[in-house]
Amino acid sequence: MKSDGEQRAGLLYGIGAYGMWGLVPLFWPLLKPSGAVEILAHRMVWSLAVVAIALLVVRRWAWIRELLAQPRKLGLLVVAATVISVNWGLYIWSVNTGHVVEASLGYFINPLVTIAIGVLLLKERLRPAQWAAVGVGLAAVLVLAIGYGQPPWISLTLAFSFATYGLVKKKVNIGGLESLAAETVILFVPALGYLLWLGASGDATFGPEGVGHGALLAATGVVTAVPLVCFGAAAIRVPLSTLGLLQYLAPVFQFLLGILYFHEAMPAERWAGFALVWTALTILTWDALRTARRNRATAEALRRAGAQAQAEGSGAPAQSADGAKAVGRAGTGTSSGE
Repeated sequence: MKSDGEQRAGLLYGIGAYGMWGLVPLFWPLLKPSGAVEILAHRMVWSLAVVAIALLVVRRWAWIRELLAQPRKLGLLVVAATVISVNWGLYIWSVNTGHVVEASLGYFINPLVTIAIGVLLLKERLRPAQWAAVGVGLAAVLVLAIGYGQPPWISLTLAFSFATYGLVKKKVNIGGLESLAAETVILFVPALGYLLWLGASGDATFGPEGVGHGALLAATGVVTAVPLVCFGAAAIRVPLSTLGLLQYLAPVFQFLLGILYFHEAMPAERWAGFALVWTALTILTWDALRTARRNRATAEALRRAGAQAQAEGSGAPAQSADGAKAVGRAGTGTSSGE
């Protein structure tokens, strides 16, 4: 059981992580005129530098030998690195081309997509409320597709890529810092190769655009690593149900930035689609909280029943022992008030 102080710290870490992810759309436009692929390549390269420094500080290296001895895990990490690079690259492109609201939708529907993947690939069984949430989510995608004149492909790609990334990370089952280190090592060579090619062809912005621009590109490593460190600190201090609620902070911030700061259009059909998504998430959250309460109540009832059974099972010997003590006290003239 975590102390109240640890839980408060975990809550602040979680708010910090999801808050930074929610506000990151303010950062990517600062990197123009760099294109999305160049920004992505710098993000991969500089993330490895930041993670390497973090590993030096915590002196955590034993996992490397264990990982190299497990080809299956290495293969899964290659898949994870590929999928997250698609997610990162598309998100950067979306923000810098005026699709912040549609990108936020991807992270709103991500829990629904994760549930769908669980049913299709892991053969998980859903509760009625979860089926209802998925159904409302599908209706939302249909409404948005009609409104856009095409499926909301940015949102769907972001949601499916991140859900796939989560599924692969679950199967790999290594720490967040270690996983990010392995993924960035995998991505480092192609990313660095692309940056060197850009420089040789004269199309690179790192250098020609000045020291300030170069520093901002280098800062992509910090922008990537710091929220993940905060998330890792939160994950070990607060319940998963709390993290599940906090995850909505990021798309809410992104959505508000898209409307209020970037002034993206929100026609009626888009509002209708988002309203359906929010309804689905409300159902999902309500069901998750209700299930968590039931599980806690069941666990408490089982604990009490076990304690009662143990007490009843040891009642006779305890009574005999008490009787022996009383006899001993009577024989020696010792009062119970001693």
